[in-house]
Amino acid sequence: MNVSVSQVVRTTAVIGAIGPRGRASTGHRRRGLAFPVVLSGTLLMAALLVLTGCTETDKATNKATDKATGSAQVPPSAGASVGETTSQTGTGQTGTGQPQGSVTPGATAGAVAFPYQPLWPFASAADARAWQTGSSPEGHQPWHLDPAATALSFTRDFLGFTDVDRTLASTVTGDDARVQVGYATEGGRTGVAAVVHLARFGSGGDAPWEVVGTDDTTFSLTRPAYGASVTASLTAGGRITGVDESIHVQVRPVAGSGGQVVGEYCCLPAGGQQSTWTVNVKISARPGQGLVVVASTGGHLHGVERFTVTGVRYQG
Repeated sequence: MNVSVSQVVRTTAVIGAIGPRGRASTGHRRRGLAFPVVLSGTLLMAALLVLTGCTETDKATNKATDKATGSAQVPPSAGASVGETTSQTGTGQTGTGQPQGSVTPGATAGAVAFPYQPLWPFASAADARAWQTGSSPEGHQPWHLDPAATALSFTRDFLGFTDVDRTLASTVTGDDARVQVGYATEGGRTGVAAVVHLARFGSGGDAPWEVVGTDDTTFSLTRPAYGASVTASLTAGGRITGVDESIHVQVRPVAGSGGQVVGEYCCLPAGGQQSTWTVNVKISARPGQGLVVVASTGGHLHGVERFTVTGVRYQG
């Protein structure tokens, strides 16, 4: 029920006009007006209480609606260290892992195409389905259902950045997740190395999480474009903000293991405010092979303090 202020005012005016009329004695005029004034004040107070009640009801309804449409905040995975976040993603950020129009590698006819470039831990939809159905030779590995655990394993086990040893915050919205991975700094504080972007690979509640890129603010990798086809001479580049940075670029096969590297450049001195950087990397891969390009920088407190990744495909 909505009661406007104008309605209350009109009601009060009408009530104020009601009262004993036609009394001849001027000596009783003041006493004759006392009843409508008191009545008007009482009814005005009642109307205001109704209006206040409706307003509070509307607020409660709005809160319930906001809660129903919000994103789920997911705590760090079990066993992960948690600390104070010293950098944040925000407006103006760029990032890899944007939806693509290409067909998912390994997708069967009639299957919903995965709109991203799969990076890790699965190279194709067929690999993800094999894990989902229990036919993967690697076994069950339940951490595939935990986006925070998957992001940290990608950072440490696949990229080899062992200085990055904790998840700091996670946000999951439907089949999409963002996970901050980071490290300890001075005074018990923490630093964010990257915001890893993940997506559910497949359908169903047991579809595993797949790393598809990173969200970038002060260190970005915009060349080559996400999902692009590349040749043996790869130009990598982007923007960086910092002081005395040293950019190291590696190219790895998607879903690879054992430290496989098919191209590398080390290292490019960099710094400044949103300064551009570019390097050329010679790579050797199989035609059609999916590749992860990763750029990292550090050397102040840890060997790797920030990193950014993108996914491409080798055309030979």
